[in-house]
Formats: sequence, C-alpha cells, structure tokens
Amino acid sequence: MNGVVGVDEAGRGPVAGPVSVGVVWVPHDFDWDVLPRIDDSKKLTERMRERAFVAAHELAEQGILQYHVALITAEHVDTHGITHAVRAGIAEGFDALCPDPAKTEVLLDGLLHAPEVFMNQQTIIGGDASERVIALASIMAKVTRDRYMVAMHDTYPHYNFAQHKGYGTKAHYEAIKERGMCKEHRRSFLKRV
Repeated sequence: MNGVVGVDEAGRGPVAGPVSVGVVWVPHDFDWDVLPRIDDSKKLTERMRERAFVAAHELAEQGILQYHVALITAEHVDTHGITHAVRAGIAEGFDALCPDPAKTEVLLDGLLHAPEVFMNQQTIIGGDASERVIALASIMAKVTRDRYMVAMHDTYPHYNFAQHKGYGTKAHYEAIKERGMCKEHRRSFLKRV
C-alpha cells in the first residue's frame, strides 16, 4: 500500500459530542480532479462538505482511496482528556487502514502525530489549508461528526444538537441550565455551568 495518509480532527472545542478523527489514504498518483473542491473543512459550506464526503465515500467503495473516521466519546474525553482522545482516534484510524510504514508518507494537521513506527511523517501547522489529503481527512471527520450530532438531536431534542452540533452557544448553555447534562456532554468542559 504505497501512498500518502492525511490526518485531521474535528470537534476539539464543543462542549458535547465526540471528538472526530479522520485518517485518509490515497495512492501517490491519486487524481484529485475526480473529487469536488477539497479545502479546509471550515472554508467549505455544509453542502460542499457533504458533496466531497459522498464522492470520497464512493471512491473508497471502488478501492481507489481508503478512509476511517474514529468517533471518541465525550466520556473518554472526560476520563482521559482531549489530547488522549485525539491520540486514541489516530491510533484507531491507523489500525483500521493498516498502511505500510515503509511505503507510506503521513501528513498531519496542527500538532498531531502518527504512531512512531511511521518514520516518514510530517506535522504541518495549517495543513488542512495547504495539503489536500489533510483537508480531505478534515472533511471526512467533520461530516461524520456533524451527522452524528444530527442523529443525537432525535434522542435529545431539547438541546438542539442539529443546530449547533454541540458547540457552546448561548441557547445550548441555557438548555443545559434548564435540563442538566446528557451522556453526550463533556462534563470536564462544563465545570462552570
């Protein structure tokens, strides 16, 4: 499996829901023109992210690329901390894809690190804006997490997760004060509430 792996996370800052870690593998000669616009997920609209996600998922089903998104629970975040949770997500993604350390270049966003066995890895500040494989990992992580939070809205409608996706909006804090917390809330992020 000779190629490039991109890694990014989504949902580090919300007060509810999992942190999501995307790990994407593409061959070295991957043709990026087969996908719609790939950029930092924060620069794309929800519709653009969804289009990119669906297109990448179809390519994965054809065996052209591979991806795995790890959703690490709020409970894990509370027990072990956000940094450990992200590390756990990265480890899960690499275990799922099993890229060959000798033949794989790994590009990671921000301050992330791959397992040490991957000698050819590079952490890039703002990598989701400069490396398409990291941007795609960012999109896969963000869309998967957003879909999860929309699904959780059905279980906990009074928090309106479908609207704010677990971020600490004024309305979300008011709902927490009125209803208390549910199992999706990160208690370690809500000590003052």
